[in-house]
Order: sequence, then C-alpha cells, then structure tokens
Amino acid sequence: MPGPSLQTTAFVLTRRPAKDGYLAHGAFSPEHGALHLMQRAPRAAAAALPPLDLFDEAALELEGGRGGRTWFVRGVVIVRRHTGIGRGYETLRRASALATFIDRHPVAEEDRPAVGALLATALAAFDAGARPDIVYLKALYRFARDEGHPVREQWFPTLPAADRATVAHLLNQPLAAQTAAPEEVERLLGRLEHYLRGHTEILPRAEP
Repeated sequence: MPGPSLQTTAFVLTRRPAKDGYLAHGAFSPEHGALHLMQRAPRAAAAALPPLDLFDEAALELEGGRGGRTWFVRGVVIVRRHTGIGRGYETLRRASALATFIDRHPVAEEDRPAVGALLATALAAFDAGARPDIVYLKALYRFARDEGHPVREQWFPTLPAADRATVAHLLNQPLAAQTAAPEEVERLLGRLEHYLRGHTEILPRAEP
C-alpha cells in the first residue's frame, strides 16, 4: 500500500550517504520543516527525474515511507538552482555551514516561514557573489533573533562602542555597501557565536 503523499517546496540543505540506489538529502520546507528525502539515482530509473543538488529550491511530490521520517521523491520541479555558490571555496564553505546549521536545529512550526525566508535571502546572496562572511553573520543573527533570543537587547550592549557601530552597519546596510575588513567580521562573528553557545541552545559553526 502506498504511503502518505505530500506536495511542498523545499530547500536542499545537506547530502547524505547514498543507499540501495537512492540519493539522500536533508531538506527544509517552510510549510513542513525538516525532511529526509530519498531520490532514486538517475541511472537506476527508466525516466529519471532531475537529480536534486545542494542548495536547490524545488517543488516536490513526495511519498512517505515507514515511520514518517523519510520521504521518497516522486516528482521534482527545480524552482531555483544556486549554481553560483560552488564557484568559490569560501562561499561554498559558508553556505554549507549555514545549511548544515539549519538542518540540525529543530524549528517550531510557527517559525518555519521565517526560516524559509531567511534561507531564500541568504542563498540568493551567496549565489550572487556577496561577501560570504557577512551573509553568514547576518543570517546567524537573524536566525537567533527570529527564534526569540534577545541578541539585540542582551548581546549587542556588551560590545565596545566601535564594535556596536560596525555591527549596526553590517546588519542594517545593504551587502553592496559593506566595507568591513574580513578579519573584523570574523572577530565579531566569533563574539556572536560565543554568546549563542553560552546563552542559547543554538550551536553554530559545525563545519561541513
């Protein structure tokens, strides 16, 4: 008997080890949250679907497997393929770190649309060639803020005045207007990560 069916749009976040002729991915749907996807490898299918790739945004037709945690891909329409991310090592590293970070953090149902919007914005910025260190810092701050953590009220005031001015510029100004030195961004990112580890359940910087 076929399992339950699901139609949704999702972002492909991680690639997992293939098994029994299937490609496996972790994905995030703004409607349904985290998904474990299994897609038959192209060479094993008579009429192969477009294979999913990292950072794809795709409209999916899914069929549920046993246990309700795994979904088999029965239909794929690629909405957006962020091919620009793979053109630079640092961009790929930061985008992979963000994707892995979101993949391993449970997101409450009411917060899923905000995380979906964050992913759409961040992946588009990475894809367009924006500075990956700043895109990552802005995304991490936004994730923590949208999860209800008082980063502005509790973390921001602990910074020296000069750092507060830099952080405000990084967070509030367009990416094209950013001029902060990479080492300065890295230092401020380290301070944000240190705060999140000590005051929240968020555990950033799991390298892919």
